[in-house]
Amino acid sequence: MVTPAIALEEVFLNYRDVPALAGLTLEVQPGEILALLGPSGSGKSSLVRLVLGLVAPARGAVRLQGEAVSREGRILKPPEERRLAVVFQDLALWPHLTVRGNLEFGLKAQGLPAAERNGRIGRMLGRLGLQGKERRFPGELSGGERQRVAIARAMVLEPRAVLLDEPLASLDASLKHEMLFVFRELLKERRLAALYVTHDLREAASLGDRIAVLERGRLVQTGSLEQLREAPGSEFVKALAGDLFWMGGSRA
Repeated sequence: MVTPAIALEEVFLNYRDVPALAGLTLEVQPGEILALLGPSGSGKSSLVRLVLGLVAPARGAVRLQGEAVSREGRILKPPEERRLAVVFQDLALWPHLTVRGNLEFGLKAQGLPAAERNGRIGRMLGRLGLQGKERRFPGELSGGERQRVAIARAMVLEPRAVLLDEPLASLDASLKHEMLFVFRELLKERRLAALYVTHDLREAASLGDRIAVLERGRLVQTGSLEQLREAPGSEFVKALAGDLFWMGGSRA
C-alpha cells in the first residue's frame, strides 16, 4: 500500500468559531497533481495554511508521508521542518534580491555548502530558461520570468511536496497556458506530489490528475474530469461539470 504524500484526516478548522473546514479528508499520492477547485470562501487557502503548518486543526490530523505533523489543536512539526515548497498568488519574491539571491536564500537557510548551492541554482536556471538573468531583480523581469523564478525558488529546495496557491491568477490567458505546461512538465519530471489550488475550471482540468471540489469547507467530490462530468456528486458539482463539458478533455 502506497503512503500518501499529503493526507488530511477528518480535519476541522475554525476561525473565531466560524467553520473554515468541516470534517475534511483528503489525500495526495506521490507524484500526483491534485487540483483543489472551489470558489472564494470555500476553504482553499485555509487548507493550504493547515498543510504548511501555519495553523493547527481543531480536530483531526495532517500527515506528510505518513508522519503526523499536526493533530488535535497542536502543531507537531513547524513549517520549516516540513520540507514543503509553496508558490503563492503574489509570488512573494524578495524585491531587493537578485534572481540568484532569491533562489539562494532558502538554500542558505538549509545550511547547504556553496558548491551544492551553486550546482542546484545553475541546473534550475538552465532548466527554466533563466540563464543570464541571475543578476536581475524581480522588478526588471517580465511576468512570465517572475513566475519562472518563483517556481525555480520552490523546486531548488528539493521539497517532498509542492503547494501552489492560485499562482497564475494575475496572468493573461496565453501566459497562463504556457506556465501550466511548465508546472506540469517540471512536477512530473521530478515525480513530486503537488496540491494546486485554484478557482479556475480550466486550470484545474488542464493541470490536475484528479480534481477535488471544495464547497463551504467541505470536500464534496474528488475524481477525474470525466468522473465529475458523468457522475456529479451534488448539484454544485453538476453545475461545475456543465461548464467543464464545454471545455473538452484535453490538457493545456
